[in-house]
Amino acid sequence: MLAIGTASAGLFGLFLFLTFYLQDVKGFTALETGLASLPMSFSIAPTVGIVSTRVLPRTGPRPLAPAGMLTAGLGMVLLTRLGVDTAYATHVLPSLVLIGVGFGLTVAPSFAIATAVPAQDSGVASGMVNVSQQIGGSIGTALLSTLAASAATDFAAAHGAAPAVLRQAAVEEYTNAFWWAAGIFAIGALICGSLLRPGTRPELGHGAQPAPARS
Repeated sequence: MLAIGTASAGLFGLFLFLTFYLQDVKGFTALETGLASLPMSFSIAPTVGIVSTRVLPRTGPRPLAPAGMLTAGLGMVLLTRLGVDTAYATHVLPSLVLIGVGFGLTVAPSFAIATAVPAQDSGVASGMVNVSQQIGGSIGTALLSTLAASAATDFAAAHGAAPAVLRQAAVEEYTNAFWWAAGIFAIGALICGSLLRPGTRPELGHGAQPAPARS
């Protein structure tokens, strides 16, 4: 549950601030911004499929969830290189792919182990997964928004209110949020690495069936 909540906190922040950056700084339309975000989805889907069917049964979730969070955190760190004139292909695209792979590595084992419960508990487990995802996303968005707004205000106060300065202040706002999101993923990796037990497998006891998790 903590892994899912932490990953959602970082990912929701990415969607918010990367959208702002692409539209407000780079001048992308809403459609172009949506298309620009697709590489992350394209990297999440195959990662989840491979991890769920081939890797997780062999390793268990303990090495996968922390590795996924560190990978996503690295993608966030790369996004801190963004500037007013940086290009999508060189500065945004690689980060989206890394974050997608990291998110897939995190949620695939987390969902599997969270819903590997006896059949009578499947509804509660599935509901808790969804609650963890939504709470993590809400807290992450609120926290990152506050920290990012503070960074933009401080930058503008120190450099003036010229149009070019305000654009750079917006970039400072977004990159500050990406730094904090990277920190959230790093903390999540430490928590999951310490709490998940070695050798744990998403296997069920006698007569138990996993619950389908819906996001």
